[in-house]
Amino acid sequence: MAYIGELISIGVAFSWTATALLSEFGSKRLGNLTLNVLRMGLALLFSLVLFGVVTGSVLPPGASAEASVWMLLSGLVGYVIGDFCLFQCYIIIGSRYGQLFMTLAPLSAALMAWVTLGQQMTAMSVGAMLVTLLGIAISVLGRGEHHKVSLKLPLNGVLFAVGAAVCQGVGLVLSKIGMDHYETVASVPEWLVPFSANFYRCIAGIIGFSLLLYFRDGMAPLREAMRDRKGLSVATATTIFGPFVGVGFSLMAVQYTAAGIASTLMAMTPIIILLPSYWLFHEKITWRAVLGAVISVLGVSLFFLR
Repeated sequence: MAYIGELISIGVAFSWTATALLSEFGSKRLGNLTLNVLRMGLALLFSLVLFGVVTGSVLPPGASAEASVWMLLSGLVGYVIGDFCLFQCYIIIGSRYGQLFMTLAPLSAALMAWVTLGQQMTAMSVGAMLVTLLGIAISVLGRGEHHKVSLKLPLNGVLFAVGAAVCQGVGLVLSKIGMDHYETVASVPEWLVPFSANFYRCIAGIIGFSLLLYFRDGMAPLREAMRDRKGLSVATATTIFGPFVGVGFSLMAVQYTAAGIASTLMAMTPIIILLPSYWLFHEKITWRAVLGAVISVLGVSLFFLR
């Protein structure tokens, strides 16, 4: 099928829009760590069902120890640290601004690849970074009472958002390294490899989030969440659109089209989320918000222009 990679990438952008909106609601209702423990547990459950149906075994087909280590490390960085920061920024500044800052993720991935894989940084890449930062600045900076330019958002929310973007970019590179090792040893359908790789990421995720929850609040919030039907429904939907379908298909997209094209199309979430955030959370849509989101996505596309 022509353009299957591009179609998957666009679908992922809508999937991440849904998970961002659901995650903002779920984080405020259940708490950041509680929601993430539920998400990781449900993602593992869905993965076991998928493997059982496709391969006849509930466990993912064999991967080398090296591939597993890389994927576990990717889950620690991308899920535990990255999603903790992302969900915390949703609570503080909302999912719309959170997704705007996530346009920095491809840039952090490129920097990580430059450091670890020796990939070159071109003048176009540097220019793309500046364009993306300009788009974010247009959206989050405004005229202050005592200064010509001031930050319109709480600083801690911005720092969490930037941390989330950096961790997602680094986690993506670690996932790529892990899948490269995985594909050399596993005789599985090509489309199943991303889901198998994500299984190991979710293992790291549920262990990390469970430990954080236990040492911060104990397990009482999790027990309360298990009796919250609305909260469980939101956690289930967030899992389907996020760490199961969203992440799995995002990894699949780069197998069927160029990574640059896939990353650019998947980065459209800050634009797509504008209307839903207005309808659901009554956030005003200003010309600065639209212009900033468009410029940020343009910066991502320029980053992959060759």
